[in-house]
Amino acid sequence: MVGLPARGKTYISKKLCRYLNWIGISTKVFNLGEYRRHATTAYQCHEFFRPDNIKAMAIRTQCAMDALNDVCQWLESGDGEVAVFDATNSTVERRQLIRDIVIGKMGFKLFFVESVCNDPEIVEQNIMEVKVSSPDYANMNKEEVLADFMLRIEHYQEKYQALDENQESDLSFMKIYNTGEKVLVHKHEGHIQSRIVYYLMNIHIVPRTIYLTRHGESLMNLQGRIGGDSDLSERGREYARALSNYITAQDIQGLRVWTSWLKRTIQTAADVKAPQERWKALNEIDAGICEEMTYEEIANKYPADFAARDQNKFSYRYPRGESYEDLVARLEPVIMELERQGNVLVVSHQAVLRCLLAYFLDKNADELPYLKVPLHTVIKLTPVAYGCKVEHIRLPIDAVDTHRPKPKKYKSIDSHKASVGVTFINCHIKFRILIWFVQITTIYDTLVKR
Repeated sequence: MVGLPARGKTYISKKLCRYLNWIGISTKVFNLGEYRRHATTAYQCHEFFRPDNIKAMAIRTQCAMDALNDVCQWLESGDGEVAVFDATNSTVERRQLIRDIVIGKMGFKLFFVESVCNDPEIVEQNIMEVKVSSPDYANMNKEEVLADFMLRIEHYQEKYQALDENQESDLSFMKIYNTGEKVLVHKHEGHIQSRIVYYLMNIHIVPRTIYLTRHGESLMNLQGRIGGDSDLSERGREYARALSNYITAQDIQGLRVWTSWLKRTIQTAADVKAPQERWKALNEIDAGICEEMTYEEIANKYPADFAARDQNKFSYRYPRGESYEDLVARLEPVIMELERQGNVLVVSHQAVLRCLLAYFLDKNADELPYLKVPLHTVIKLTPVAYGCKVEHIRLPIDAVDTHRPKPKKYKSIDSHKASVGVTFINCHIKFRILIWFVQITTIYDTLVKR
């Protein structure tokens, strides 16, 4: 990251980290402010950031080197693919140091993201929303925080050098002006950098609310069957009317409604008075050969598949169907459009909404397939500074419970059979290798004798 304080660098860092982890690219943020707070006693005032404060500058430089060292160790260990170095990095000298270490010494790729903001209202809003809760200002009121932080910014401005495509022509970078008003991209390279550019071009900070809900109870829900394209039950139709009344009562400005292509979501949203769009990407996870079956039927007919799915639900793919991992990839365009939009109501399905919730609530692949998304409940998401506020609004219409909790760790008979099968295969392979070794040895001996 590059930029003056209070320009949204940490906001961008955290959102980018959440997005990249969600699409399966292991990412971690290294925030220099946290290193500085560990290295020094309680923050006193803006004087610490004066360019001529030699003692403080030495501490800040050492913290930067410690953070960069941790970045390199983490990437080199193989645990991570992308490290976000969240700091001001506001001079050519500092960026050259980073380049020498990251590219010259380690051989990694390097991409700078600079947040430029010349709108004093946005800067002040950022200070009041985020910085007042910083550990630096634990014992100060809002007015004192604002005054001190503005002076801190002035100290940085004395030495600040923006990224420049002429002076630093060898660097890959993008510049974001006034939270997305304008974007400049210079020499980005590779698949991941392209994904980063595309994502950061779509995010915004305009206040909005995202409403998520499953379709009303369906006829197949009553039978305990998965997938399919059934109609709503009587209680499901009641929920559709209740949802319409709830949304009307909220008086949401500029609301858009998105549904899947399946009947039960379209019927659920039918009475909601707002522009509607149908997304095939919002269709429920494809259960392949298990479509329209109950879990009991799947366990009886395909016991190995049933056990395999419980072992790793995120990566398990139904035969001729999809996995949650596939679903995340399918939903990436939906996430991009949700980031671009204002107020949206998404009426979809259990697995789909689990994936969307995992993105907004920063849940990992182990947690994602078991997130609770009950029927007849509206999930209200309100993006805040570094995350998302979540509320569950249960509308008073009964419905069946379709949630299957994460199974306890146990070794079933079927999994035991599977492990015996694997052991047998391994033994068979070892036996074949032994035979080949004997054959090769015999041929070698014969050739030597000749």
